[in-house]
Amino acid sequence: MSLSMYQASLPVFIRMLNNLSALLKKGEAHAQTRKIDPAVFTGARLAPDMFPLVRQVQIATDQVKGCAARLAGMEVPVYEDKEQSFADLYARIDKTVAFLKTIKPAQIDGSEARSVQLPMRDKTLTLKGQDYLFERVYPNFFFHVTTAYAILRHNGVDIGKGDFLGA
Repeated sequence: MSLSMYQASLPVFIRMLNNLSALLKKGEAHAQTRKIDPAVFTGARLAPDMFPLVRQVQIATDQVKGCAARLAGMEVPVYEDKEQSFADLYARIDKTVAFLKTIKPAQIDGSEARSVQLPMRDKTLTLKGQDYLFERVYPNFFFHVTTAYAILRHNGVDIGKGDFLGA
């Protein structure tokens, strides 16, 4: 049995977004326990030239909502990127998961060869659906989820590989 584009994308995205939400909840709880302003964590970076935690979550959700919409041949939902708090981040993840759950397997399956237009700053890339998923979305999505994890871990949150991977 072959793996479908739907199976290779949306269930993976949903699982990892739920794991990301659980990581953030541990970060928020850590801040409360230690009496640290939560904005210290949501604004934290690994290096001065890297995006803060909030932006890591925004980009991770943008990657998967864009992927799902493009593979399904739909308009990509636009989010305003105004999140600042942990509550805002949970809401964004929840909104993204809810959107992903509206897409049916039949809308994604067979999109391997579908032409996907990916707007960039100075050009538009045209990729086949499978290449877009595996060569662009996966690396970007996992990079930003991993970086969010690393920011929390770097700031003393008691999380580990099991938290990243989920139950």
